[in-house]
Amino acid sequence: MLACKKKDAGNNGSNGISGYNNWQHVSVLTQHNDNTRAGLNNREAALTTSNVNPSQFGRVFDLLVDDDVFTQPLIYANLNIAGGLHNVVLISTTNNTVYAYDADNGSFYWKVNYTQPGMNPPNTTQMTSSWCNPYWGFNNHVGITGTPVIDSATQTIYFVAKSYQGNKFYQYLHVVNLSNGSEKPGSPVLITGSIPGNGDGSVNGVVSFDPLRENQRQALTLTNGTVYVTYASHCDWNPYHGWIFGYDAHTLQLKNLYNDTPSGEAGGIWESGQGPAADAQGNLYVVTGNGTVGNDPFAATINGTLPGTVNSDPTNMLNRGESALKLSPSGSSLQVSSYFTPYDYYNMDLNDLDYGVMGAFLIPNSNYFLTGAKDGNLYLLNKDNMGGYSSQGNQVQQIIPLNVSLHCQPAYYKGPTGEYVYVWSENDELRSLQFNPGSGKLTPSQVLNSGAGPVNELGAFLSVSSNGTTAGTGIVWAYYISAAAGNQTILAAFDASNISKELWNSAQNSNDNPGNFAKFSTVTIANGHVFVPTLSKMVVVYGLK
Repeated sequence: MLACKKKDAGNNGSNGISGYNNWQHVSVLTQHNDNTRAGLNNREAALTTSNVNPSQFGRVFDLLVDDDVFTQPLIYANLNIAGGLHNVVLISTTNNTVYAYDADNGSFYWKVNYTQPGMNPPNTTQMTSSWCNPYWGFNNHVGITGTPVIDSATQTIYFVAKSYQGNKFYQYLHVVNLSNGSEKPGSPVLITGSIPGNGDGSVNGVVSFDPLRENQRQALTLTNGTVYVTYASHCDWNPYHGWIFGYDAHTLQLKNLYNDTPSGEAGGIWESGQGPAADAQGNLYVVTGNGTVGNDPFAATINGTLPGTVNSDPTNMLNRGESALKLSPSGSSLQVSSYFTPYDYYNMDLNDLDYGVMGAFLIPNSNYFLTGAKDGNLYLLNKDNMGGYSSQGNQVQQIIPLNVSLHCQPAYYKGPTGEYVYVWSENDELRSLQFNPGSGKLTPSQVLNSGAGPVNELGAFLSVSSNGTTAGTGIVWAYYISAAAGNQTILAAFDASNISKELWNSAQNSNDNPGNFAKFSTVTIANGHVFVPTLSKMVVVYGLK
């Protein structure tokens, strides 16, 4: 039951609830809750499998914004703002605007637009190419799209905003104060860089970052005093590469720069919007998409020449498209300290079965990294010894064939009966797989045979809430487009211990409709509320009514 009472309607156009004092104060500072990217908030004390139902749970208020929201709303608990301590939700939009609202009652605190002075946020008409005309990935502007990250120690938020003037495009890393949105000293920083290479788009043996074609879709990562910004492309618009920029979180100086295909092409890093995972030592874990592998010459790649006919070596670290990577800071770059590339990587590249499509995560308190590809397989890797490359087959911890594409974000749960991984790809059922920490293997345990699964090359984006391992508190939250509901956007809740039991979904009451679906976006569960990003110029907030 809810431990405090909601009062009359709020203000500032948010349809909020004033006078609400929450007894929970849990922060969500990064995409999917922490740097494992496992998607579990195990400190949710209000929402349970008993009270998340059509009579007690539903839409409670909306947070209105100026454009689409592709980023996950983030929560800072007990922020000193407006003369008191409040749980605050930070929302960023494709118009380059960041909003701060009260996360408990919807009261408005501040908003700031971070488009560069005298410039405009890019829009879809500027992103058209031979691959995408018209560019269908966004409705209008293409500003902030990668989920920011918050540094709790300095009470600042980091994000990338995009601007253009004339025919020039710019991307800036911003770091701003949570209490009022003001820029910190040294902010913003223009994102720019180049490395030696003869790959796609190179000039005189140098590959340079292209702020027009490079898409900052993946969430930012903050680890060991470094903020990492990663890149893929806008709709496979060549020339592009997979880039990683590492900035000192305090000085904003560029510390590390990495390009995964300097002598090839592509290799975008995006993972359906999920951020790079990181461990306590500061190692990054990413999965790259379609692109050049090894020392295959770029000319051979674009001409379709088979590897091996041009003295290629897939184990060469020069180019690492279609790969899972453990990256360790080394000088001014990132060193590949372990990797895995599927033995049929060339076929995957040729047929757009890119490995880097699914949101990957580190299974908490284990040595394992769960990844997945459009080839329909889940690949469970030892994070420190991923498997390398072998033409004879994949030498990995475990391969689980699902036989469906995997445009999705899976999630993890540890409950009273064990540990579980949940995945729901498009044109498939919600699946539960039990993880055995002793054997380091996954065992399929349950399938939701509902016939109401996600469609349109968009799987479900999953998160889990629980109150520790207490029975009756584990809930799997799914955000997706349902074919059974007439391609309607759905937020649904399932019992984490028995996914065949749907507790609630937004289609049961017309007032609970979350609006237009934000693809590759994650919901936030914290302090008795669920925050849903939308393409309806609002974040819809659900809770106990």
